[in-house]
Amino acid sequence: MLTAAKYVKDHGIELPVECHLLFTISEEVGSGASAVLHGDVAEMVSIDNGTVAPGQNSREHGVTIAMGDSTGPFDYHLTHHLLNLCAKNAIGHQRDIFKYYRCDSASALEAGNDIRTALVTFGVDASHGYERTHLDALLSVTRLMVAYCQTNLVYQRQRKHLGTLQTFPKVKKTDVPLTQLEQTESQAQIPPPAPREKKAPRAKK
Repeated sequence: MLTAAKYVKDHGIELPVECHLLFTISEEVGSGASAVLHGDVAEMVSIDNGTVAPGQNSREHGVTIAMGDSTGPFDYHLTHHLLNLCAKNAIGHQRDIFKYYRCDSASALEAGNDIRTALVTFGVDASHGYERTHLDALLSVTRLMVAYCQTNLVYQRQRKHLGTLQTFPKVKKTDVPLTQLEQTESQAQIPPPAPREKKAPRAKK
């Protein structure tokens, strides 16, 4: 994250939206980013380690984008926005679900913050010990963060509120044209309406 910030500063890149860097050391005890966010934050992308282990899809190469952690799934549209950025910028990536840990995004939501959240990780071995990772993973995360910082909010109209279930976008198309891919225009997996029960015909008298 620091390398991405230095790149933006050294190259004089003007960001369309303010980007705040947040460092926490208490995500393991549940507090994490629960008390340090500004009220005008609309999106939060957490960066954490992604353990490479049996049953996991994390790798030591590329960036691993999490679909969910132990608290549940991350924001659908922000997550796909990051996936689109990876594809547009030729950043190696894979998806994974981390069922046994939680990140700062969960703490932020539980504290009542009305924000979109996502999680990107770099593959590691021996988490919370002598951690080992690959330079390619760190470089991939850095490239993704630089690309993300240069995009606008996923949905401008939801800058102040997220809206209702009826206004939930039915496609992966966002308000960021730069990241649109032809194959992302598929419908979201919305449950079909329940079938109507057929009434039995009345018997003739």
